[in-house]
Amino acid sequence: MSFQQKLEEYAELIVKVGLNIQKNQPLLINTTTETIEFTRLVVKKAYEAGAKRVDVNYSDGPNTRSFYDLAPDEAFHEFPKWAAMQRDELIENKGALLWIDAENPDLLEGVSVEKISNFHKASGKALENYRKAVMNDVITWSIIAMPSEKWAAKVFPQLPEEEQMQALWELIFKVVRIGEGTAVQQWKEHIENLESRASLLNAKRYKKLHYIAEGTDIQVELPKGHIWMSGASKNEQSVPFIANMPTEEVYTAPLKTGVNGYVKNTKPLAYKGNVIDNFTLTFENGAITKVEAATGEELLKELTQTDEGAKYLGEIALVPHESPISASNVLFFNTLFDENASNHFAIGEAYPTCVEGARGLSPSELENLGLNTSIVHEDFMIGSADMDIMGELEDGTIEPIFKKGSWAF
Repeated sequence: MSFQQKLEEYAELIVKVGLNIQKNQPLLINTTTETIEFTRLVVKKAYEAGAKRVDVNYSDGPNTRSFYDLAPDEAFHEFPKWAAMQRDELIENKGALLWIDAENPDLLEGVSVEKISNFHKASGKALENYRKAVMNDVITWSIIAMPSEKWAAKVFPQLPEEEQMQALWELIFKVVRIGEGTAVQQWKEHIENLESRASLLNAKRYKKLHYIAEGTDIQVELPKGHIWMSGASKNEQSVPFIANMPTEEVYTAPLKTGVNGYVKNTKPLAYKGNVIDNFTLTFENGAITKVEAATGEELLKELTQTDEGAKYLGEIALVPHESPISASNVLFFNTLFDENASNHFAIGEAYPTCVEGARGLSPSELENLGLNTSIVHEDFMIGSADMDIMGELEDGTIEPIFKKGSWAF
């Protein structure tokens, strides 16, 4: 299969499986100027699949950096009203949203933590309605990625410059199952496998999970009525879509106040154009009480103080260490990929879809069910080849879920 054929298949996979575009459905794409040629291909495929209208918002790395370096301080407390209105219109029209990520992991290195935090808070407040729609799967949404020169250089610094982009393209094709036959069929079988794992966990009804590995000893209680989910979602019209491509996880929500112990990251966290690494978080009754990091400690502390919910967990996800992304032995410096190589937690907002009857509830109602609410949701990786996870059943029986980084059943 030629490179161009792989590009075509990737774009078709995004439109037909990731987004599952329906006839006359509007589509909004958020991406960067690094992706223009590939985005044009996705737009074409979307119209061929029946999309009514496709709009594209392009950001530009150098322009974004200039904003953070040169804009006045008050600019970081504001968010464009038109951007929020655009998303609200998409929700109203039952549209689909696609992110094509190609961002430089080091884009905002050296920018003050205060600027990053202030703009994150401003955007989070302005986009509250949009965030609720995404977290509740009201609309179709999907996140995919393609290489950029800066990102490829970060992942493959050992390669000659002229080979870095091609190397990252080929790796992305591999982990999203392009080139292994018909990608659409490959994904159907893959999702069925993840769904079977989720069904097994849902049948168990675990009360608590206990994670043990080097640097990690943490217990996580689960709320009543919790639901283990796979990468396959359904929107408000029951149309299936894949929110993350690639995806290797099954996940659920923890009980907000039921997390105790400490956890160490096993892969760097690429957050807001910076890299945070070698960190440990300590939890008591659900809340983060101590933050230690060798790299990016100030930014990590700021993240956990974004709002009241940012010091609690909103997601726990299980990913076997032998997943295709982990087997590649490549550090992507991109959470979309790195989280699918490793068991991970997410700081902040919980998915209401992970608890029976929680979809569409107000923040106070979600809190009453034991779910965390926040304007942030940031995944960080904790899995390793030596991680054991024990599950406690309702009757107190304890049994292994993971042994040495892999499923125990």
